[in-house]
Amino acid sequence: EKTLKDAGYNFITNAELTNALNGKSKLPAKPIVLTFDDSYRDFYTDAYPILKKYNAKATQYVIAGFLDRNNHLLTTQLEEIAKDGLVEIGAHTVNHVWLKGQPAKIDDYEIAQSKKILEGLIHKSVVSFAYPFGAFDAQAVNEVRKAGFTSATSTVPGIDQPRSNEYFLYRLRPGGRTGKDLLSWLDSVENN
Repeated sequence: EKTLKDAGYNFITNAELTNALNGKSKLPAKPIVLTFDDSYRDFYTDAYPILKKYNAKATQYVIAGFLDRNNHLLTTQLEEIAKDGLVEIGAHTVNHVWLKGQPAKIDDYEIAQSKKILEGLIHKSVVSFAYPFGAFDAQAVNEVRKAGFTSATSTVPGIDQPRSNEYFLYRLRPGGRTGKDLLSWLDSVENN
C-alpha cells in the first residue's frame, strides 16, 4: 500500500468503482481497487493492519459459510472490519462453489444466500460479489443481478472497465511484484 500511496494512487472500494461506472460519482485521480478473496484469517492479522496504517480502502470477498472455520475469518473479526468502514465486505458465495454450468437452483442459493447471511451479520448492504475461481456464465450473472448486487468481479485480466461489464469486472494479479517493479508493471498495463 505504501508504494501505491506514495506513487499517487487513490484507494477505492469496488462499490465506489461501480458508483462511478454508473455515473453516481466521479473517480479520483489514479484510482485503484485492492481486492481480497476467500476471507482467510491472515487478512485480519496481516493485511488489515497495513490497510489501516495507510488508510487504504479495499474490498474483502467473504465466503459466508466458511466464517469461524480454521484459517478463515471469525464472525467477530468480520463484524469489526465491517464496523470500521475502511474495507467493503463483498460476497463470495456460501460454499465457494464453481458457478459456471451449475443448475439455477444452486447458483441462486449460493449467490442470494451469501448476501443474506453477510448482511445479517454486518448490518450493512452487501452490493459487490466475486465469482469463485472466476467461473461464471450468463446464468450466474443473471442470478447475481437478481440477488441485488450492483457488480461482480471476475478473474478476467484488464483495466479498461466499461460500464457494460459491471457484472464481470476485470482484475489484475500483481504476483510477487513490489516497489518499483510493481509501479513499472502498472504503468505498462495502463499504456497497453
